[in-house]
Amino acid sequence: IEAAVSCDHASALQPGQQMISHKPCVFPFTYGDVTYYSCISTRSDFDWCSLDKEFQGRWRYCTGLDSPQCVFPFIFRQKAVHNCTKEGYILNRSWCSLTENYDKDRKWKQCSPQK
Repeated sequence: IEAAVSCDHASALQPGQQMISHKPCVFPFTYGDVTYYSCISTRSDFDWCSLDKEFQGRWRYCTGLDSPQCVFPFIFRQKAVHNCTKEGYILNRSWCSLTENYDKDRKWKQCSPQK
């Protein structure tokens, strides 16, 4: 991220102070010509996310709570899936789609171990 990019932080900070925005990340978001479904480290040493669907210079660093969210129901093998599933995952772990149509988009994440 370029230094000129706004961080959506308060502008009246004293030297040495840093504020972190608490506004929610927007997923998915588009940065350049690419759509992202989770935090990215592009042009940064740390993961960040956009605060707008189309990146407009408003962003913040990610935290452990900013992981991508499952979308339910989602389409997998032309069927609606309403929960995390183990179907199709060779490691017998549950997963979910990050978009409404996994068959088309192929964006996914592993679900928590409890599911």
